[in-house]
Amino acid sequence: MAAKRSGTQSKRPQRKAASLQPVQEPRGEAPLSLERIVATAVDLLDAEGVDGLKMRRLADRLGAGAMSLYWHVGNKDEVFDLALDAVLEYRGPSHRVEAQDWRGDVVHMLEDWRAVMLRHPWSASLLPRRALGPNMLNRLELLSRTLSGAGVSDADLNVAIWSLWNYVMGATITRASFDLSDEDRAAGQQRLAGLSEHYPTIERSRLLLDNDWDGAFRKGLDFLLDGLGPRR
Repeated sequence: MAAKRSGTQSKRPQRKAASLQPVQEPRGEAPLSLERIVATAVDLLDAEGVDGLKMRRLADRLGAGAMSLYWHVGNKDEVFDLALDAVLEYRGPSHRVEAQDWRGDVVHMLEDWRAVMLRHPWSASLLPRRALGPNMLNRLELLSRTLSGAGVSDADLNVAIWSLWNYVMGATITRASFDLSDEDRAAGQQRLAGLSEHYPTIERSRLLLDNDWDGAFRKGLDFLLDGLGPRR
């Protein structure tokens, strides 16, 4: 599973009894809450990436003092965990059909997962090295249950899950980082044409001009699911 949380023990002050008065925030700002901290952290990560999330910067966006954050979160690692899990919530299809369409269910789950990470590119880099939160665990449980119900044996279930995990993560990271312009792709393909003696197959398939990321993801997923389907 994912790596353990990398942060050291929190140096936050001990939380006081609930009967004490809460920290007063500046007038004009909404009351500081865990939900508001997480939502603001997601916005900051979307804007500036993982390196841009600093507790002082987060506090400034919230209009709060940095120390007041520690009444709600232990440290920056906890903020990462909470922000990551928040964006990974899965609510299922808006109009779920009761027919036992396991492939359709799996495709929807994985396309949604990929879409979430493309909307929040920082999540793909954090997921492999963060503690798995309840929303990600719910996704994995639903995926496992769906595959099991489709006939994937317990002996093969972990392999199936990790194969689909690796496919989604690889496709997402590649899409987020391999973003050449039309001109760059055309120039690359033209260079390949001049080297076709050495690379005839990828030149013939016009690999560098293929920009159908969504179509490639769905078709590749079909290839994987064909191999996971019930044996006849």
